[in-house]
Amino acid sequence: MDKAALAGALGSPPAFGQSQFAFMRGNAFEARVKADGGAELLRLVHERLDPGAEPPAGAEVPDLSATGPQGRVARTALALREAAGAGAWTLLDHPMLALDVAGSPAFLEPDAVVVHPDGGWTVVEIKSFPMLDGSADPAKVGAAARQAAVYVLALEEVAARLAVDGTPPRVHHRVLLVCPKDFSNLPTASAVDIRRQRAVTARQLSRLTRVEEIAGTLPEGTCFSPELPAEELAAAVDSVPASYAPECLSTCDLAFHCRARAREAGAVTALGRPVRAELGGLSSVEDVLAAAHGEAGDPDDPAVAALRRAAVLRAEALDAARAASLPVPPAGPEVPACR
Repeated sequence: MDKAALAGALGSPPAFGQSQFAFMRGNAFEARVKADGGAELLRLVHERLDPGAEPPAGAEVPDLSATGPQGRVARTALALREAAGAGAWTLLDHPMLALDVAGSPAFLEPDAVVVHPDGGWTVVEIKSFPMLDGSADPAKVGAAARQAAVYVLALEEVAARLAVDGTPPRVHHRVLLVCPKDFSNLPTASAVDIRRQRAVTARQLSRLTRVEEIAGTLPEGTCFSPELPAEELAAAVDSVPASYAPECLSTCDLAFHCRARAREAGAVTALGRPVRAELGGLSSVEDVLAAAHGEAGDPDDPAVAALRRAAVLRAEALDAARAASLPVPPAGPEVPACR
């Protein structure tokens, strides 16, 4: 489904997205990196990842256009098969890959995939944030590595299907991150090892609840069409359990809707995952306050004990603050009443 359209129909449209300026700057930089048949990009791949191979004097750039995402996925697989046995450099510009996510295909479009003369495949990520003195923002590099790890997993599935005599083409676990150099628009690159990110992503994908299992728990006839009346659509969305956290605001189109629902229900997840982890089995703000005031909760529960101790310390601090703010009675027989 189109989650952005769904969020808009629910009255909570997403408020994030890349600015037009950043979008245009990123496109212009990518076009510069891939100009002249990707000559500069291939030079960086050769220099950073495969210096022992023959220098890329030229490269094949196959046409990957096709009808629909499935057609583009098939065309990409065919181009990879042909390039793997060509013994030359090949640049696949915006190939289309498919990855099974909880039983549903997710279509992915990396910036580029380079096929080496030995038949190996390398993912290339082109980003518009700068590399200053050879290093970039670690948070942004980490996000790019996680993104590239997903592409590597999808390529591994393609390689497994194209195996010859049981030997699939090699998918390199070092990807090339291309960024502007310093404050210029000149490209520079760094090899990034994504083996850890790939292992984490593969483990997370294997643990996801499959789509058919989620669908099997929904009421008969549940529909998520944005054209439904708002109340009916909200009821359909609420039939799928969600665990909102502030981190969702930067990644999910439905985050504002889920945040409103979490606040209405008093869910402690709205305060962040670290707070939720500290509170153990207490899942609502009402439960937390009742435990802190001694009205509910197991006294032997560490979370309950900590809350009650915190409540006592808070009460003592407030009493001390009130005592410090009282006016000093003047000397004499008449003492005004304290408020």
